[in-house]
Amino acid sequence: MQIYDYIVVGAGSSGCPVARGLSDDPRNNVLLIEAGPASDRFWVNTPAGMGKLYFNKSLNWSFRTSPMEKLQGRRMYWPRGKLLGGSSSINGMVFIRGHQKDFDGWRALGNPGWGYEDVLPYFKKMEHFERGGDEYRGANGPLWISDPVVKEKSSYDFIEAANRIGIPVTEDMNGALHDGVGFMQHNIQDGQRMSTYRAFIEPVIERPNLTVRTGCELQRVLFEGRTAVGIEVLKSGRLERIYAAREVILSAGSLKTPQMLMLSGIGPRAELEKHAIPEVLNSPGVGQNLQDHFYIHTAFRCTPDSSYNANLVGLRKYWEGFRYLMTRKGYLALGSSQVAAFVKSSPDEDYADLQISFRPMTFQYFPDGTVDVEKHPGLGVSVYQLRPSTTGTVTLRSTNPSDPADYTPNFLSSDYDINAVISGVRWIRKIMNSEPIKSRVVSEELPGPHIRTDEDIYNYLVETGNSAHHQGGTCKMGNDAMAVVDERLRVRGIERLRVVDASIMPFITSGNTNAPSIMIGVKAADLIREDAMARRASSSPVETVG
Repeated sequence: MQIYDYIVVGAGSSGCPVARGLSDDPRNNVLLIEAGPASDRFWVNTPAGMGKLYFNKSLNWSFRTSPMEKLQGRRMYWPRGKLLGGSSSINGMVFIRGHQKDFDGWRALGNPGWGYEDVLPYFKKMEHFERGGDEYRGANGPLWISDPVVKEKSSYDFIEAANRIGIPVTEDMNGALHDGVGFMQHNIQDGQRMSTYRAFIEPVIERPNLTVRTGCELQRVLFEGRTAVGIEVLKSGRLERIYAAREVILSAGSLKTPQMLMLSGIGPRAELEKHAIPEVLNSPGVGQNLQDHFYIHTAFRCTPDSSYNANLVGLRKYWEGFRYLMTRKGYLALGSSQVAAFVKSSPDEDYADLQISFRPMTFQYFPDGTVDVEKHPGLGVSVYQLRPSTTGTVTLRSTNPSDPADYTPNFLSSDYDINAVISGVRWIRKIMNSEPIKSRVVSEELPGPHIRTDEDIYNYLVETGNSAHHQGGTCKMGNDAMAVVDERLRVRGIERLRVVDASIMPFITSGNTNAPSIMIGVKAADLIREDAMARRASSSPVETVG
């Protein structure tokens, strides 16, 4: 019989730090499982390799939404990492904590211990900020955070243009001033991606009390009554049962965690009955409250010296490759975007509800799933709506754990959301038509000068709008009837089972969600260790789920 004190399911952005924190106590025996393979591959470690991972089905769950009624029935592509490090091993490496009021808002919804002053110590604890520590930043943590190794002149001009129209410049959007415009930071160290696996697990992989297993796909959680006692996994075509003497921790992400809870008998009663799943607990909030940042992309032709596209195509890309191999610097060492501007869609907003991201390069996507840099000089600018008013759902498609769930995001289902995103497109144009960035622009390619009215822009949103891949909220934390976990991330109504990933967010944060997902894992480790449940008797567990 395989028995560990703690079983952590999912070696991603939250799972790796929680496993690391639990194994810091040598008295704890910790198992970390991952459905995907190891992550030590060149294009995973190389920041510019993210384009090659976007459609890589061996390292990516490659989910798709259900047809979206408000978006012409389109099925949106949702990549999620399926390897050690999870989505932190395939994402754009952008590090943005979120606004201070996000976390104060979590606390105000009945979650003591989750206000900004409560989570700031965990952000500081987890990071090594290359500029050094201060009141807001940490310098001794395992996760390296760096500024772009190359800062293009066009990026400086974008910042200056935004400032000239009233957007304040922030030198550190993870510090005192979040709402403003400035260079982004990335989880990159010495030109290589710093995933949560590399930061939190790899340095301690030899610990005798930490076991990491890949290729283990969770099938269900095992119970005695309403107490979680272990898990069942599929490994190399065979079912294995592994037992937890203390707790099972689900860190499979906002799309997989609610699916696994429902397949294990925890979820809305109607959903369980629909699929003839024996009920362990009627938990109506499981799979509800799905949130994401709706994303609109714009693109501009520009002068040759304004974009680094030319350095990544033709013969020059081989020079860049050589330069990277020799120095770990250059354009292959950059994250997905250089600059962000946080602005309000309306003066009525309490704080910025739009994130505008600028990059001095542009991609093109091909029908065969490959992604490449465009040959002509281009500037890419995108906008995310940070606080959507509508939510979606994760529901079951079948009782087969290998089948993706049904994802229904309900994008553009309210006038509030539509007006916010339209405002975001207008903000982009306002900045790009301001000096000094204006002098670098040759023409607007997307959406194009023919898209002028609000109705035109709305149609562009419907036809091209996408996901920023920042899903969260599907097992929300709180004390209301729809809350799945309490403020200590314990599944309500269940013993010895916690959820530790972005699904616990009552609402998603103002910015890329990887940084707060990591913080959740770091904080959760402390919560679990503080609670320190006594070990269960290890003999003959009796399961109530067949």
